[in-house]
Amino acid sequence: MQRYRYLDALTTAFVVILLVSNLLAQKVCRIGPFAVSGAILLFPVTYIFGDIFTEIYGYAASRRAIWLGFFGTALLYAAATVTIALPADPGWHNQQAFATVFGFIPRILAASLTAFWAGEFANSYTMAKLKLVTRGRWLWTRTVGSTVVGQAIDTAIVITLTFGGTLPWRTIGAMIGTGYLLKVGYEVLATPLTYLVIYWLKKAEHADVFDTHTSFNPFRFGANKAEMQD
Repeated sequence: MQRYRYLDALTTAFVVILLVSNLLAQKVCRIGPFAVSGAILLFPVTYIFGDIFTEIYGYAASRRAIWLGFFGTALLYAAATVTIALPADPGWHNQQAFATVFGFIPRILAASLTAFWAGEFANSYTMAKLKLVTRGRWLWTRTVGSTVVGQAIDTAIVITLTFGGTLPWRTIGAMIGTGYLLKVGYEVLATPLTYLVIYWLKKAEHADVFDTHTSFNPFRFGANKAEMQD
């Protein structure tokens, strides 16, 4: 994959937003009639980043960003767990508050990582394939269509794995539906801004990759020669 001026900065921003959204997820907020995770403020933005990566730089760039985000999140969870377990200094009295903010229940951790991985890869795969089908036209069909697929997988996995067996399935279904609609609505409202960013970056980077010869294997960590030339 060739070097681009803004790709590393965008990837860094993607990982930072992902990590912050995971910390904000600890709070349950009330927005109108809906009880939602604090992550709703930022997490949908990661899908916009996924669209930008795939549309401009190709699936290989998006795959790299997803894995960096995955390992960054896993490191956050691991570091938080170890830090909480370390004995607190006798003069420091905020251990419980610290554990409340940075403590992650293993089941929720597994659900979050699994949902992120599956949803982001589904989003990028759909985006890349739709670009080939539409021959690069009708960008909105790709940004919205990929989110429809990716967020459906992400939301269904994270809520099912987190609450399955602890809440009635009717309640779980309602939570999935509400979260899904809010996230997709977020993407639709952000479409004009996404358009502006993508068009500006295409001109600035002189890039508009079509994944004609790309390997869509999510476990491939490098770009082959054909992918670099797309």
